[in-house]
Amino acid sequence: MMYFNYDLEPRTDYLCIDCRSFYASCEAVMRGLHPLETMLVVLSGADRPGGLVLSASPKAKEVLGISNVTRSYDVPKHKDLVIAPPRMYEYIKINMLILETIQKYVPAEDVHVYSIDELFIRYQNVKRLYNNADVKLFARALMKKIFEATGIYTATGIGDNMLLAKLPLDNEAKKNADSIAIWRYEDVPSKVWGIKKMTDFWGIGSRTEKNLKGKGIMTIEELANYDPYRLKKSMGLIGAQLHAHANGIDRSQIGQEYKPVEKSLSNSQILLKDYDDPRDIKVIIREMSELIAARVRHIGAQTSTIGLFIGYSKIECIHGFSKQMKILPTNNSKVITSYMLKIFEDNYRPGLFVRHIGVSCSHFSYDTHIQLSLFDDIDQQIKQAKIDILTDKIREKFGFAAIIHASSLLENATAVSRSQKIGGH
Repeated sequence: MMYFNYDLEPRTDYLCIDCRSFYASCEAVMRGLHPLETMLVVLSGADRPGGLVLSASPKAKEVLGISNVTRSYDVPKHKDLVIAPPRMYEYIKINMLILETIQKYVPAEDVHVYSIDELFIRYQNVKRLYNNADVKLFARALMKKIFEATGIYTATGIGDNMLLAKLPLDNEAKKNADSIAIWRYEDVPSKVWGIKKMTDFWGIGSRTEKNLKGKGIMTIEELANYDPYRLKKSMGLIGAQLHAHANGIDRSQIGQEYKPVEKSLSNSQILLKDYDDPRDIKVIIREMSELIAARVRHIGAQTSTIGLFIGYSKIECIHGFSKQMKILPTNNSKVITSYMLKIFEDNYRPGLFVRHIGVSCSHFSYDTHIQLSLFDDIDQQIKQAKIDILTDKIREKFGFAAIIHASSLLENATAVSRSQKIGGH
């Protein structure tokens, strides 16, 4: 059953450009190697068993089966494999050069940066500058300019809207000889519905896939033809959006201002070694609790639900635990930290090795008042709130390490070393 009339939908040429295995390609170029033909991985923490592959070159993926997020102990030994430590500042410089190159041909208002290695371009508004050249010809020329400026190979999806540009990029472009794929509204039944794995569809992860399969929806085609009212009733607005996307409908436009209300915040880290001393584990929980409390304050909210995840080492027979706790609305670092530690103390089994720690805050309220507790000194609570705000301002200006607890200087603390990196690497 068709719920949409494509004749009434806007048709605007969009490009979605992706830098092939970006970090790995940057490393290859900086080393004078071919980005597509060299077996190379960017490996964070290569000297530790918990090291993580941040990026694998296409050849490393093809020959050795390495993927992004492969652990260092799973990286095969091979004489031709280049293992490179991450150099995030250099990657950002190359990213900026790519943006500068693109903005020589497309104004900034027609470019939307999606991530460090991916962006959207609205061609419709600038095509007159190029004698209304075919969009594929423009894409090919722009990809060439990017390569000439940086040595980075790119792939491009083209479509009638941003979604129909993203989907061919993810599912076809990289397989084509010219690394370009075009999907139009007319291609929805053959192309969009032909995506074999639901998790290869933008916006569908493993949890959403499980949810959909619980409703008997096993394919994108079945999602597209499912009753949208039933989907919205059971899944909310996300259900209606998934139904529209499965039919190739996306009415978002580059330049639209949209600030979503946060539903939850989380932060996690996989430790570079196993921890079994509760004192060391608590130090890391304190550090992470402070950081997430600052994020809650940054969005002008207070949280009434906090959560702690502890993942045990793979040498243990059990996986760990994930617990939540309802609390009075707060964004106070000290309060959030104390509850996180209580969850840990109530659930941790002494002697077990910990390798993964995660904290979360949810159920936000956006009131600007301070939620005072009747059981604590009022003046002290107000004083602590002022300390939190001042600490945030100092760290925002001078970095996290500008003001820290003494415990963060201990050997097994992680916050200071992580604050000196980009994206934790």
